[in-house]
Amino acid sequence: MNKSWQQVLVIDDEPDIRELLSMTLARMNLATKEAGTVKEAKELLKDKTFNLCLTDMRLPDGSGIDLVRFAQERYPHLPIAVITAYGNVESAVEALKAGAFDFLSKPVQLDDLRNLVAAALKASSPAHEKERRHRHMLIGDSPAMQEIRGKIGKLARSQAPIYISGDSGTGKELVARLIHDQSARSEAPFVPINCGAIPSELMESEFFGHRKGSFTGATANKPGLFQAADGGTLFLDEVAELPMHMQVKLLRAIQEKAVRSVGAQSEVPINVRFLSATQRDLSGLVAKGKFREDLYYRINVIELRVPNLRERVGDIPLLVEHFLRRLDEDGPRYALTQEAYAALNAYAFPGNVRELENILQRAVALCEGNTIAAEDLGLSESKPGASQTGFVPGGEPLEGYLARIEKRALIDALTRTSQNKTAAAKLLGMSFRSLRYKLDKFGID
Repeated sequence: MNKSWQQVLVIDDEPDIRELLSMTLARMNLATKEAGTVKEAKELLKDKTFNLCLTDMRLPDGSGIDLVRFAQERYPHLPIAVITAYGNVESAVEALKAGAFDFLSKPVQLDDLRNLVAAALKASSPAHEKERRHRHMLIGDSPAMQEIRGKIGKLARSQAPIYISGDSGTGKELVARLIHDQSARSEAPFVPINCGAIPSELMESEFFGHRKGSFTGATANKPGLFQAADGGTLFLDEVAELPMHMQVKLLRAIQEKAVRSVGAQSEVPINVRFLSATQRDLSGLVAKGKFREDLYYRINVIELRVPNLRERVGDIPLLVEHFLRRLDEDGPRYALTQEAYAALNAYAFPGNVRELENILQRAVALCEGNTIAAEDLGLSESKPGASQTGFVPGGEPLEGYLARIEKRALIDALTRTSQNKTAAAKLLGMSFRSLRYKLDKFGID
């Protein structure tokens, strides 16, 4: 056997199925080992190193999901694809939530199998770790940002649909780009779609393309954004804005992995990973009947929440430095006074990171010389959510002032979570132990 061949573990209790899969993989220059039970698969995983695992969902002594969980715990970098019965959406979603790389439906289409295998092997390749692009960055060293970076790295190794939630201005599209850049699809297109910016009557054509003559003005064939993202990632921003008729068509495209252009007679297959985001309460819209429940569960296989800027105040100096460096390229170097930093720390930032960038752009234009003072920031006390501390520069030591800000943030988090300390710690981006220490420090009961 060629020692350079990569190893795939094939698990199915039917010998004929194992043989078919092994023959297909052999034509891709892949070596295989076969197992018929969960027990046999676990023994092989312990004894040998594999680049990919393909497992049937139903096995005599367990399920494919059992194997996914076993591998996630012991071999977190091993991609596992689960083969499910046709139309068994619940099992597929459960497998993805457990950590499966992707799933295939029976009867297995060989082209789909080859695409999945190629993507999985690229994701597990050590060389891929070195080839990841870092054109985009998440700025900050707070616990909340360290946690989200870890989640991005883990989710990038999967093909599961991800729902990115968070308020406006928190950086949801940046998170989506990072998931794409760190994935096996990084060399293929990342195509963002703002679902709220496309007129309802043009959505189907923009999403799926159209054929020449299919409607007035269709003078040539035009591929849609789904086709443009083929092999890569499609990011549906503000997905809550989709009208009901497009929700139906999107659900079909996700389920069938195929789209039909306006005026076309047949569907064409697409190989796309779906990421979506919105600042609205999607589950609330489902409860009100304004968003399809079946679509909600297909795009929200895994939810990734992006924290507000108020939840990571400690990152403000790094963000300020980052934005000022971009603003003062080939020009003077700007710096903030201590009072200006204190004013930013006290501000509520309803517009989050995007608002901070806009504040600094305005301050650079208004400040005298290269020093940005608190008054240059234009932070109004009457702004929604603004600090009401009455801070006067020089009127209080900075340490005491920041302690009051920290104490107020703790009380606010406890109030917002109905005194649930575990939820409050998560909201503040800190461990439960750290929260208890802070509460004792400030005498908060």
